[in-house]
Amino acid sequence: MAEKTVMPALEARDLTLTWDEDSDVVRHVSLCVDPGETVCIVGKSGCGKTTILHALSGLTRPREGQVLLHGRDITGKPGQVSYMLQKDLLLQSRTILDNACLPLVIGGMRPAEAREKARPLLERFGLAGVEDKWPSQLSGGMRQRAAFLRTYLMGNDVALLDEPFSALDALTRADIRSWYVRTASELGMASVVITHDVDEAVIMASRVYVLEGDPRAGVPSTIAGEVPINRQVEGAFDLSPEFLSAKREVLSLLG
Repeated sequence: MAEKTVMPALEARDLTLTWDEDSDVVRHVSLCVDPGETVCIVGKSGCGKTTILHALSGLTRPREGQVLLHGRDITGKPGQVSYMLQKDLLLQSRTILDNACLPLVIGGMRPAEAREKARPLLERFGLAGVEDKWPSQLSGGMRQRAAFLRTYLMGNDVALLDEPFSALDALTRADIRSWYVRTASELGMASVVITHDVDEAVIMASRVYVLEGDPRAGVPSTIAGEVPINRQVEGAFDLSPEFLSAKREVLSLLG
């Protein structure tokens, strides 16, 4: 019996994106992420990683290609997937719970009802006991957890994350990225993460897409390769030969 094929949660097919009519940023880029999976995109600064996220989110319409959400064409249609920027962008005038509830309230839900819907998720997101505090009272890691909860409450099962851990210190960063991958998988949330950090990409992702090119020099970026990550190891993955092998392959593709 043939093995059942899982439909990707999000898929980009042959995307070509431009800064203007004469300059391609990325050319013929295809990638996908399965339900509950985390994939990472790595590449040098200025190679078009964020431009790809803009296309996946519908904020930018590609010159060529399609974006599919569970097989449905969402090319150029914003609001279909969740998008988390580099900064947490929490509102200082709202409590942590009210910040997390913001997508529900914007969607028309009464604030009291929104709070009740979000409250059961506080413990899962590591925010139990701090829901009534202000953003300025929390550490960077706790603020980022609140931002993740807000992203989840947007109601989409696909999240796009643009350098989400770059502002955190090394220990907090290591802790929260492991927590995020585990929590997203448990919730069935597919994630596309862009990062400059090769170690982070290999630690977080089940697959890493490597971009090569320099659009600012007139060389559109393309996918140099896709590196699958084998985590079936004993002990700490980031000390294993499998980790080092995957890291070496990513670095080789980056040149």
